[in-house]
Formats: sequence, C-alpha cells, structure tokens
Amino acid sequence: MSNVRIMVLTSLAMLAFAGNSLLCRIALTQTHIDAASFTTIRLTSGAVMLWVVIQLRSGTYNGRGNWWSALALFFYAAGFSFAYVGLPAASGALLLFGAVQATMIGYGIWAGEHLLQRQVIGLLFAFGGIVGLLLPSLSAPPLSYSLLMVSAGVAWGIYSLRGKGAGDPTCVTAGNFLRAASIAVVVNALMLKDISLDVAGFWLAVSSGALTSGLGYAIWYSALPALKATDAAAVQLSVPILASLGGIVFLGENITLRLALTSVAILGGIALVILTKQHPPEKPQN
Repeated sequence: MSNVRIMVLTSLAMLAFAGNSLLCRIALTQTHIDAASFTTIRLTSGAVMLWVVIQLRSGTYNGRGNWWSALALFFYAAGFSFAYVGLPAASGALLLFGAVQATMIGYGIWAGEHLLQRQVIGLLFAFGGIVGLLLPSLSAPPLSYSLLMVSAGVAWGIYSLRGKGAGDPTCVTAGNFLRAASIAVVVNALMLKDISLDVAGFWLAVSSGALTSGLGYAIWYSALPALKATDAAAVQLSVPILASLGGIVFLGENITLRLALTSVAILGGIALVILTKQHPPEKPQN
C-alpha cells in the first residue's frame, strides 16, 4: 500500500470518527429522535454496512465476535448517545477519547507494563485535564452527561482490548455490531413509551451507523496494518480536534478557554505516553 493511500484512508477514518460526534449531537438536538432509538438504528445500520463490506471483498473471514464484546459495544454506543443529549460535540469527543486511552493505558499498567518518567508525567497531565474539565463551574459540561461519556469511553476501551487478536477485525466488528443491535432492540422495546422518531433523525442515525461507524471502521482496519502501533495511537489524537472544529462550523459551538487548556493537557499528556519509546533494558556485560 502506497504512503499516499495510507494517508488518505487514515484521514477518512479520522473524519468518520469525528463525524460520529457531530451526527449524534445534531440528531439529538435538532431533530425529534430519542437517544435509545438513535443507538438502535446506528448499531443496526452499522451491522448492515459491515456485512455489505464483507460480501464485497475477497479473502478468508476469520472471527464472528462474541456476546461479551457486543455488550461492551452496546454500552459504548448507548452511553455515547445519551451523553450527547447534553454535551457539546467538542467536550464529548474529548472526554470519550481521554477515557478510551486512559482505560487502555491503565490496563497495560495493570498487566505489568512499566512507564518511563516522561510517560508518568504525561499520564498525570491527562488525568489532571479530565478532572479540570469536570470540575464544577459555569463553563463546565454537565456532570451527569460527562460521566455518561466517560463510561462510554471505558466501554470502548474494554471493547478494543477484547478485540486484540480476535480474528479478522472487520468480521469480528460486524458480528459484534449485529449482537449489540439485538441488545439495543430489546432495550428499546422496554422503553417503548419514550420512543420519539422523525425522518431527519432516522437518516442521521443511519448515516452515523452505516457511514461514520461501519464504513469508517472498515476503512480504518484497511489502513491499520500499514501503520506502526504508536502512529495508529497518535493519529487518533486528531479526532477530538476535528470534532471541535466541526462543532464550531456546523453547530455554532464556542471553544472556551477551559476547554482549550484541558484539551492541551489531555491530548498532550496522552501523546507523551504513547509516543515515548520504550527501550529494552541493556543486557549485563560479562
């Protein structure tokens, strides 16, 4: 794969991931769709799109997903949707991304990975940024919705960790989307009296599921094998920034000083953790 193609595919994937925040926020604030219905339609249309992608490509298919991963995917999608009822696109994307990376880095530490001093400093900066964003003030995002988004990020981090080595990522994701969609349908049925839906909200949910989720993940997984692990992690730092720019352009959101400073702390701290190279210990000389 050429460098130009890798760059184009990676850029499209990051735009798709940022677009998820924008589509969800627009749907839940400017149409009449409710968060549960948005989640169900998003997961269902994502499963359909991934199935189409699998049918169109050639090669062997390895992996079908599992119910535990599907449950984590459902909690991510549901928390994401309900959080965006009250969160701006920029704050939501920042909290989501920070929680995902914190979960995965935290798991690595728990599993025995050792951090260098610069990585510890970066982790403290990122944690301080998240705390600073959540501290009560006039410019702080609503705490309840913020905690929902953090929980969505934790769920996505768990989902990502469970997916390592599980087989062909597109096939596995398709299977998990299908299972998660069935969970969402059951939950939505239990909330039948609260369902609210209109044509605009429906198509925004379909776009979120089919394009920025299903197709976005398929594009990302096609570019991922050509990227170094640190490059793949680092490029995702662009997602909250792209979501913030989209929020300004499409939603008329304002970037406060508090959000700007905490963004620098969170994204800069995470970048310091994932971009600091670990050197293997030197072997003792005889």
